[in-house]
Order: sequence, then structure tokens, then C-alpha cells
Amino acid sequence: MAHFVIMGCGRVGSSLALTLERGGHTVAVVDQDERAFRRLGRHFGGQRVTGVGFDRDALTKARIHDAYAFAAVSSGDNSNIIAARVARETFGVEHVVARIYDPGRAEVYQRLGIPTVAAVRWSTDQVLRRILPDADLTGDFRDASGRIIMTEVRVSPAWIGRPLAELEAKAGLRVAFVTRMGEGIVPTGGTLYQQGDIVHAVMAVSGQSEAERALAAGPQTGADLLEDRPEGSGKVDRA
Repeated sequence: MAHFVIMGCGRVGSSLALTLERGGHTVAVVDQDERAFRRLGRHFGGQRVTGVGFDRDALTKARIHDAYAFAAVSSGDNSNIIAARVARETFGVEHVVARIYDPGRAEVYQRLGIPTVAAVRWSTDQVLRRILPDADLTGDFRDASGRIIMTEVRVSPAWIGRPLAELEAKAGLRVAFVTRMGEGIVPTGGTLYQQGDIVHAVMAVSGQSEAERALAAGPQTGADLLEDRPEGSGKVDRA
């Protein structure tokens, strides 16, 4: 069991609070508008704190000192990022996330070490990835440094029936999970790529273009095999 503090009791905040409570955790929700707490329902057993989410007194009432994590998911970008910084820098909460509506701001704050969720871009990218085959997208997730990305990758049909481990080796990435027949699976060393699989991979941003080319090119070709042979190994001794 852990304690969570959530700023904002809109649809996202209330959903987070109820989900965490169902998981056996303690939850405190902070919102300026007392009427927003109606979304939690009468059976919610957590704290309802009326106040500004970055106000120290409000956060103290919400037991921020005991918090395992803090989520700022109000409707204001500035309020969310200020609250996230206060939670991390003033109260020392290690796990902090801020919901940012402006994708440009989200990237800036993420590079400053504040994990962000840009919900609008995430949902838009998911649609674009399926209707624009050549779309240049930025991925589902980036680490705080902005150097590592997890994204859905397009895989050539030539990989069908080949081990995902072979795909990883050639493209220089790690397969995080595969969506197969509508269900997510974590691949093992013997998992083969199947038709219809949606592959989600983790890779360095600097190597994304190279990885995409490798996946589009398909498995190792005969020319690749010849290049990998030691010099002279392709000669036939007819003596």
C-alpha cells in the first residue's frame, strides 16, 4: 500500500483516484472547486482537500510528506507544472508526473526532468500512425532526458516467422511488448513475429532512423551474409 496525491478532480483525476483506491492504496485529491469532488462518488474513502494544488498548506493537508507519488492533472498547464515542481523540489516526492496539454511545453518540461503526459498528442499520434504510413511521429513515451523513446514501429512483412530477437539485433532496439490479436504480450527469446502483430520498441532517439530502415529492409539477406564472412571464406578451393 502506498499514498498518492492527485491535483485536479476532473475526469482524469477522479479516474486515477478511484483506480488507485480500488488497488488498496490511500489517495488524497486536491481541487480548488469543491463541487469537483462529486465525481469521486459517495463511496470514495480518500481525502478531499479544497485548495490550490501547489499551495503548501493544501499539499500538507493531503499528506504530501507521506506520498509515494504526485500527479498534477488539472486543466491548467502552468498550474500542473508548478505543482509538480513543488512536490518534487520542496517536498522531495520522487515519483511526479504533470499532464500538459501543449505538446511543445511537454517536451521542454520533460527535458528538464519533469515527466509529462501530453494527452492530446498521444491520442492524435495513435490515430496518425494508423492512417499516415509515412508519418514522422515522436513516439508514445520519452525518458526525462529525451534520449530514449518507446514507440510503435512498422515492420516489413518479410519478418513474418522470424524471431523478434533477430529483429532486435539487426535494428538495434528492444521490443517492449507486442499487441497480438488485441492483447499485449511480453516476448520471450523464442517469440516469432506474426502477421498482424503491432510491435512497440524501445530505442535511442539518435538511432531511430537507422532502426526504421533496418525494419523496412527485412531480415538478413544473402549479401549481408557475404559481408559477414571472413575475407576469403567465399572462395572455393579447386586444387
